[in-house]
Amino acid sequence: MPRAISRSPSASRRRRRPTLPDCSEDDVAALQSLLVSRTLNLTDELLHSAAREIEAVMFERVIDRLRAALPDLVAAALREQLATGDD
Repeated sequence: MPRAISRSPSASRRRRRPTLPDCSEDDVAALQSLLVSRTLNLTDELLHSAAREIEAVMFERVIDRLRAALPDLVAAALREQLATGDD
């Protein structure tokens, strides 16, 4: 039976993290600003989209509840009005 090839933990530790090429502090600051800006824009976009979806779901729930309750509400109001008219 063939032996499984295993990588030793020390081999993975030997890999170096990728590093930025020689960049000035201004280059790093500009990159940081760009990343923050794009992240905030994406967050804003996703939150607005989620809010629209939540609003649509809540609107449908309210309309469904209104459809379910309105006939009984109207019937009760009619009964009350007709009952007081008989006096």
